[in-house]
Amino acid sequence: MRTQSVDTHPDAEKVQIDLLRRATVARRFGLACSLSQTAIQLARRAIRRAHPDADEEEIGLIFIATHYGQDLADRVRADLARRRG
Repeated sequence: MRTQSVDTHPDAEKVQIDLLRRATVARRFGLACSLSQTAIQLARRAIRRAHPDADEEEIGLIFIATHYGQDLADRVRADLARRRG
């Protein structure tokens, strides 16, 4: 098997893959959710650092623009404004 990671020893990688293969679907799903949550938190933290004066709504809109496109961020911004009246 060809290694998938340049920074993990091949023996350690084999153990990791074996553990993932043996894990239940629920466990694998939990790991995927946890990884996604961590990635989102780190991305939002980086946005906060880059935009220290932005409020949480603006942080969210910048996140949307960065990861899903400016068009969607603009539509979400318009919908938020519409809901506020």
